[in-house]
Amino acid sequence: MAINYAERFERQIQQQFARELTSSALDTNRQYSFIDAKTIKVPTITLTGYKDHARDGSKNRGTVSNTYQAMTLTHDRDIEFFVDEMDVDETNQVLSAANITAVFNQEHAIPELDAYRYSKLYSEYVSLGGTPDTTELTEQNILSVFDKMMEDMDEASVPQSGRVLYVTPKIYTMIKNAEKIQRILDVTGGAANVNRNVRSLDEVSIVTVPSDRMKTLYDFSEGFVPGEGAKQIRMILVHPSAVLAPVKVADVYLWNKGETPDSAFGYLYQNRMYTDLFIIKAKIGGVKMNVEE
Repeated sequence: MAINYAERFERQIQQQFARELTSSALDTNRQYSFIDAKTIKVPTITLTGYKDHARDGSKNRGTVSNTYQAMTLTHDRDIEFFVDEMDVDETNQVLSAANITAVFNQEHAIPELDAYRYSKLYSEYVSLGGTPDTTELTEQNILSVFDKMMEDMDEASVPQSGRVLYVTPKIYTMIKNAEKIQRILDVTGGAANVNRNVRSLDEVSIVTVPSDRMKTLYDFSEGFVPGEGAKQIRMILVHPSAVLAPVKVADVYLWNKGETPDSAFGYLYQNRMYTDLFIIKAKIGGVKMNVEE
C-alpha cells in the first residue's frame, strides 16, 4: 500500500513552503468552494444603498443580488521517480522519500509555484483590463511610482492593512537607496549607523523575489523556463483579498518495493500538484504592477 508522505510530513512540508515560497501570502483568501473536481465558484454580493427616510412610517426597500464567478483550475502537474533498492541502501537512506521531497520542493516545486503565480497574476490582470505601469524605475522615481500605486488602491477602497509589495532583488536595492529614504538616513546619523534592511514601506510588507520567478510568461513543458517574449515583472503591489490561489491536490506517494509492477526492484516516488491563481474581477483594484516595456 502506498504511503502518502504529504500527510506524514505535512508539518515539515508546510514549514518548508512557508520559509521558501515567496508567494505564500497569496494563499490566504479561502472564500471559494469547489463545484466539481476542477472548478471553483466565487460569490459576489451586490446591495443598493441608502435612500431618504420618510417620516410617514414607510420604509425604503433595497435590492440584494448574489452572482457567482466560475474559475477552472488548469495548472495540473506531476512527476515520478524510480529509486533502485540498492541506491537507497548504498546511500545510507539519502534517497529516502523525505529527502527526495525536500530537494524536489526546494529546487523545483516551490520555485515553479512562485513563477506560475506571478505570471498568472500578470495575465489575469491584463485580461481583466488592467494596464501595467511600464515606467523605467530609478532611485529617483521609485517611491513616486509606489505612491501612485498606493493612491490608486486608496481610491479603489482597497484595505490599507495587509498590502504586500513583491519586488526583484534589484528593485529592493533601489528602494533601499531611494533618494527620500537616503535623506532620512542622513538626518538620523548616516547609513553606517542604521540597519538598512527595509522590510516594510508605509506599512506595506516587502517581499523580495528572485527575478527568474517574476516573468510575465513561462514555458512549463518541463519544469519552468521564461516563455518566448517574456518580460521582467519588477514590482507587484497586491492585497491578498483580491486573489484566489486554490490548491486542489498536493500529494506525495511512495510505493514500496514490489507493491506495483514498476516498483519490483525498488521504490516508486510520485508527486502531484494541482493548483491555480485567479484575480476576483470585482477586486481588480487590489492589484498593481510595474513591468518592463
